[in-house]
Amino acid sequence: MENLDKESKYMRAKERVDELKKFYANLWSYILVISILALINYLTNGFSYMWFLWAAFGWGIGVFFHAVGTFNLNPFFGKGWEERKIKEFMKEDENTKKWR
Repeated sequence: MENLDKESKYMRAKERVDELKKFYANLWSYILVISILALINYLTNGFSYMWFLWAAFGWGIGVFFHAVGTFNLNPFFGKGWEERKIKEFMKEDENTKKWR
C-alpha cells in the first residue's frame, strides 16, 4: 500500500513537471517568435505600422490562459475552490445518510 502511495505521488509530480515544462516551452517560443517578428517588422517598415503586435496580442492571450491553468491562478474555480466543494458535498452526503 505504501509503495502504491509513493508511486501515485511520483506520477502526480511527474505530470506537474510535464505541465510546467510545456508552459515554459510555450513562453520561450512566444518570446522568440514575437522578437523575430518585431525585428522583421522594424527592418521592413521601421515600425511605421507595428503589425507584429497583432500576433503578440493573439498569442499572448493563449500564453496568459496557459499560465492560469498551469499555476492555478483562477480565482473562481481554482484548486482551492474545487477542494472546498468536494468537502462540502462529502459533508452533505454524510448528513443526509445519517437521517435515512
